[in-house]
Amino acid sequence: MMKKLFMVLALLSLSVGLRAQDAAPAQKYSVATNSFWNNWFVQLGGDWNAWYSTEEYSSGQHNSLGLLSSGRRTFGGALAIGKWFTPGLGIRTKLQAWQGRAVPLIDNDPEKFDEWILNEHIMFNFSNMFLGYNPTRVWNIVPFIGGGISRNMSDNRYAIQMSLGMLSTWRLGSRVNVYLEAGWNQMEDDFDGVRADNAHKSRFWKSHDNNVYGEIGLTLQLGKSTWKPMPDVDAIRMLSESQIDALNAQLEDASAENERLRNLLEEQPKVTEATAVAPEIVNTPVSVFFDINNSEIASRKDLVNVEALAKYAKGNGKKLIVTGYADSATGKMESNQQLSEARANTVADELLKMGMIQDNIIVVGKGGINELSPISYNRRVIVTVGQ
Repeated sequence: MMKKLFMVLALLSLSVGLRAQDAAPAQKYSVATNSFWNNWFVQLGGDWNAWYSTEEYSSGQHNSLGLLSSGRRTFGGALAIGKWFTPGLGIRTKLQAWQGRAVPLIDNDPEKFDEWILNEHIMFNFSNMFLGYNPTRVWNIVPFIGGGISRNMSDNRYAIQMSLGMLSTWRLGSRVNVYLEAGWNQMEDDFDGVRADNAHKSRFWKSHDNNVYGEIGLTLQLGKSTWKPMPDVDAIRMLSESQIDALNAQLEDASAENERLRNLLEEQPKVTEATAVAPEIVNTPVSVFFDINNSEIASRKDLVNVEALAKYAKGNGKKLIVTGYADSATGKMESNQQLSEARANTVADELLKMGMIQDNIIVVGKGGINELSPISYNRRVIVTVGQ
């Protein structure tokens, strides 16, 4: 009956687990290490055990008991406490206790003995390691390996043993999992109180006492049980460099415009208070600059020169031509065309606020260009006086 039950549970775990893996998207990212007090867990379970003694194989003979017969079977309990250091790597200390059955060579009446095992296991969450960390994954596969000490309390014997197995867990909630575990503990050949003088020493299995078990139980998560994504240092550095480049481009634009205006003013003759704005000045194209992929004016100071042209145009019945550009180094042709038109319309709206009428504003979008250096100079709108 127990054999059939564990086979059904194993098949159910595979079926449900595969569906769960498909339904839960993996999050492929590095995680930050939590504090020492987080990611602890406690496990409590019940064990089904089968004992295989070296005495069974003495003189080349074999006991007639089946591998999973009731003559070998006993039940026990298990308690474990552990910690995950990363989503894929953890350790646990596990205590198992039960009454074993040492199977003799010929007689099918196994001798009972009380036993406990204390193991230290290294655990590997393969689901997180190979599929990516996912805090809401329903099913996880966790192989483990380790070793520890065992005691036969009936014969007052101690032994060092090795242990390995597989843990399959299902998420019931943020802090509770149900698990199914299959494992193997191997001890020294006389641990059950009987040394087999003619045991097959060259055989790894037959030269030691072996315990095979199946276990079902609950896992309780202690402290913080999830992991935060680690900041992407390269992405942050690239973002910072991009922001610095943008600021430098704006400074270069402002410096270049200031230098242009300074040179322009130095070349113009002084005017009296009664003199209107000189035609030579107002006929000079005025630039309004923009940030990358943006149709909002980068600096409102650029509108000072635009307003001078607006006053001249209104006073002399002139039209203003507003021509928008984008830098061809970024974006596709269609998006650059739309961006250049949006920038031109932004400046046209400002001219309307300055008192210009719609009929005297001509809006043109030229799309992406690569005429000036640095590239940022191409992200602009030019306002000129028309006829």
